[in-house]
Amino acid sequence: MPLNPLAVDELTESVLACVCAALDETATQVEEQPGCPECRRCVVPGAAAWDGCEDPCTGEASGQLTVNVTRIYPSTTSNFPSQDQTVRDLRNCQPPPVTAVELVVTLLRCAPGPTEEGCPPGCDALSEAARILHVDALTVYSALLCCLPATGGGRRGRQFVLGQQRIIGPQGGCVGLEQTVTVALPACPPCTTKEGP
Repeated sequence: MPLNPLAVDELTESVLACVCAALDETATQVEEQPGCPECRRCVVPGAAAWDGCEDPCTGEASGQLTVNVTRIYPSTTSNFPSQDQTVRDLRNCQPPPVTAVELVVTLLRCAPGPTEEGCPPGCDALSEAARILHVDALTVYSALLCCLPATGGGRRGRQFVLGQQRIIGPQGGCVGLEQTVTVALPACPPCTTKEGP
């Protein structure tokens, strides 16, 4: 039996919802911390385009949150997330024991820019942008650790390995972070062949 064709899409939507909820929760706890972006939050095909960190719905600088898939590959239960090097042929109709999906969560916020006179941004503005970024970084990290396991079935929840988080930018008026995570899709039942009457 093949893998559920919607498994990757359901996974990415779950991760997006998980991170968004965590950002909103953090905004209620930390004064002047923006929550989840209002309109620019979505699952995207391929790498996230830096379309902007200002919300087109409100005009506020709430940012852009995206989740995308970077690769899908075979793995094993014992060596997840290592790639399984087993040679497959026509006799291997069933998927590998574990299918690994590598995701990237990207969160962008507005970065301070030069003044109208062309002067660089002041230290106060830079410090405030850094504080927002640091809070965002730990919020995204914690969100994946805390709610990602619950998006899968089984006693132990979904299996995943949290990858590195990188600070990106400032570029084009935006600064933010990229967090990678590799998630195991649930195994499917073994292939069965239909017998004739």
